[in-house]
Amino acid sequence: METSRKDLRPQIATDKEAFHPMEQFQNDVLRPILKMQNDLILSIYRHFLHKRKVPFNGMSREKRADWIRTSMSKDNRLRGIMLGLVVGQFVEDELAFFLGNEGEVRRRITELISQRLQHQVKQLL
Repeated sequence: METSRKDLRPQIATDKEAFHPMEQFQNDVLRPILKMQNDLILSIYRHFLHKRKVPFNGMSREKRADWIRTSMSKDNRLRGIMLGLVVGQFVEDELAFFLGNEGEVRRRITELISQRLQHQVKQLL
């Protein structure tokens, strides 16, 4: 079963070889999962904006980026849902790595999702 779950993930080419295990995990596991879950990430964030009645359309580009960063770091419920989208796709060895490095992996997931949302702002409007 583990092989089939990993097979669902898109392949992502990276520019350089990762020397640190955390960087390797980010490139081999997190980025493909985030790419695979992209539509759900956008839908959940759109729902979050609608539910909170955030006037996202009227904001400048900088304010939008700041709003995304702030909401991903401060809103525990939103962050928990987004983390669940990623962690729920881990296989056993990836989960073990996550549990052994939880703080750093959570921080990286949050940052990567925040960056992904900022780069796709037009799809949030």
